[in-house]
Amino acid sequence: MMNKKINLIVVLLLLSSVALAQSDQYSKISSMPGAFSRMGFGARGMGMGNAMSAVITGNKVAYYNPALSVFQEGNSFQTSYSFLSLDRNLNFLTFTRKFELGKKNSEGEFINKPRIAGVSAGIINASVDNFSQRDNQGNITGELSPYENQFFVGLANQFSEKFTIGFTAKFYYSKLYDEIKTNTFGIDIGAIYRANEQLTIATMVVDLLSKYEWDTTPVYGQEGFTIDDKFPLLIRVGASYKLDDPNLIVAVEFENSDAGTNYLRFGVEYEIYKGLLLRGGLDKFDISNTAVPSRPSLGFSYFQEISSLVFGINYAFVLEPYSAFDQHIIGIDVNF
Repeated sequence: MMNKKINLIVVLLLLSSVALAQSDQYSKISSMPGAFSRMGFGARGMGMGNAMSAVITGNKVAYYNPALSVFQEGNSFQTSYSFLSLDRNLNFLTFTRKFELGKKNSEGEFINKPRIAGVSAGIINASVDNFSQRDNQGNITGELSPYENQFFVGLANQFSEKFTIGFTAKFYYSKLYDEIKTNTFGIDIGAIYRANEQLTIATMVVDLLSKYEWDTTPVYGQEGFTIDDKFPLLIRVGASYKLDDPNLIVAVEFENSDAGTNYLRFGVEYEIYKGLLLRGGLDKFDISNTAVPSRPSLGFSYFQEISSLVFGINYAFVLEPYSAFDQHIIGIDVNF
């Protein structure tokens, strides 16, 4: 029993230090669960500073706004892998497509203007390797592999050419130590308003109902206890503006949390020539405390059409404060 207690304390301390390295300040939000799910999704979004809630061009994912999927052209499959310090792993996988619904004539044409809906499903996986399990004498007795996963499905409906609403159902599953596991359900709600062909405005509520319930009785027995660990509730408002000449997208986003943070995000994407896009961004500029370092980023994508498929390679570099080295995210897109 003593060995299990020592092992659990060591894991808790190590995970706390990792959470602080991933977060951008020692604050309330740094100690709240789900930090891995607030780092961003994939090379494109992270390369644009995660200011993606109102960006309706290119490949979409419900992570940034459940309403985005109705703007997806064709079917989009995306996967990304992140190179992080402190033996952390962060992986992404998603599929997005839109549907045109309505009655068709014998030639397959819609009789009336179709109703447009969209779906986006994905996985975020985070883990930390190389945790040595030791007894109370300091001898290595094994290895621990804590992890967290988020599975999500987002549905959206376009009520008019200007207004779209969507929601995302999310399931979190986390393993901390041996039998210490937990899960939770959460909901995101998002809306998009197209003011005109260039300007798009978005709003979003993130992690409604999400909370972990930890039970340590499988390890401690009668000395164990149960505790609720609530996720921070996030409210985001964003806007994007698209220029045709040059082919440029500028995006900005504001996020408020019930943990007391007020973040600004900025992102830009420029298609230097057909198929090659350059990106830059700034994530988590905290206007409540400007002394806290933000996260600048750069990235690019290259797309090539082969037969009926379009393949894309994505890369993002993100400066990560309080870390041994910075983040490198690589990804592959397939559109069909």
